[in-house]
Amino acid sequence: MDDLLVERVLRAVEQVPPGRVVSYGDLAALVGTGPRQVGAVLARWGGSVPWWRVTDRAGRLRPDLLARARPRWEQEGIGLHPDGRGCRIGAHRADLDRLAEDHGRATADLDDAAG
Repeated sequence: MDDLLVERVLRAVEQVPPGRVVSYGDLAALVGTGPRQVGAVLARWGGSVPWWRVTDRAGRLRPDLLARARPRWEQEGIGLHPDGRGCRIGAHRADLDRLAEDHGRATADLDDAAG
């Protein structure tokens, strides 16, 4: 996995505000990769960022991740989907334009270094 991509994904996740969520696809579009690559980065290197704020497009997570995410969602006021398999992403999706602006500032040094 490309180190620059990993850093861009992790910094993007750090920009998602508490109480908000985004999908793997939202982040993929932001950093210029695919949703599966975003998931792979988070699976391998995402332990130090707020990974629970990233779900699939329906607001769902795998059962093992969901069990770990639920207390964090509750703490941040992120409501559960009625089926209990994820969050209400429609009600809690981050402002994607704002996220792009924040990510641009957070990765400016990476863009400069990449030349």
